[in-house]
This record gives sequence, structure tokens and C-alpha cells, in this order.
Amino acid sequence: MNDDANEKPSKTALKKEMLELQDLGKQLIELSDAEFAKIPISDDDLIEAIATAKRIKSREGLRRQMQYIGKLMRLTDPEPIREALAERQRGHQELARQFHALEEMRDRLVEVGISAVEEVVEQYPEADRQQLRQLILQAGKEAANNKPPAAKRKLFKYLRSLHEHQNE
Repeated sequence: MNDDANEKPSKTALKKEMLELQDLGKQLIELSDAEFAKIPISDDDLIEAIATAKRIKSREGLRRQMQYIGKLMRLTDPEPIREALAERQRGHQELARQFHALEEMRDRLVEVGISAVEEVVEQYPEADRQQLRQLILQAGKEAANNKPPAAKRKLFKYLRSLHEHQNE
């Protein structure tokens, strides 16, 4: 009577799981204190072990602490931690996507010129047409004269403020 359900996991599977949990612990250590506070960890020993690992400077000491964190992680449910880290990553990806979209809009405004202002006003009704025109003209002059892109940066900041104001 050899039941597959009663078999222990192989040594390799256990080691793989342990290394995955250590890697999860490493991700937690690399978080800032503010980001770490958002992660749902209920085990006080694990919280203390991670805080200790953040203070350790010795490579060998950190390795041993990571093993200890992996051991503590086996005693807790790692899924809420994985989900929180994945959500954090999705948030970073969304911010990067928005940033790139604003950069593309800025570049289009500078490339096309004043005729593209209406596209921005359509997307951001509270946009100031006059300010947009001035920034676009300044950016065009700077580009033509091979000057630093100060107006281009101002234009991006203005677009970002419009975007943030709209998403409040």
C-alpha cells in the first residue's frame, strides 16, 4: 500500500521551497520601512528577523539570518506576502506606464506643435491652453538652438500635474 498522498516531498522539493521562501524573505529585506509596513505579516518573530537582517553588515551573518527567515517563513502562510509583493510590483509597472505615456504626449506636443494642444485639452479639460502653447514654443526654440531642454521638462511636469489632478 503505497499512497502518493502520504509520501513526503523529496529532499530536492523541500530545498527548492526553502530557497523560494528565502528569496521571498530577501525581497522583504530590500523594501523600505514604509513599503514593508504595508506587507501583511502577522508573525512577530518574522518581523523581528527581517528587521535584524536589515541591520546586518556581515555577509556570512546575513546568509545565516536569511536561512533563519526562510525557516520562519515555512511556519507562516507565504501567500498573502506574495500577493502583497505582486500588487506592489503591479503598482510600479502602472506608474512606469503612466510616466511613459506622459513622455510620449510631451514629445508629440513638441514635435507637432501648437496644433496638438487640443488633444491635451480633450484629455485634460482643466488644462491651460495658453500655458501649453508657451511651453511648446519654448521647447521648440530650445531644440532649434541646441539649448538644454528646460521647457520640455516644465512641459512634462505640467502634464504630470494635470494627470495627478485628474486622478485625485
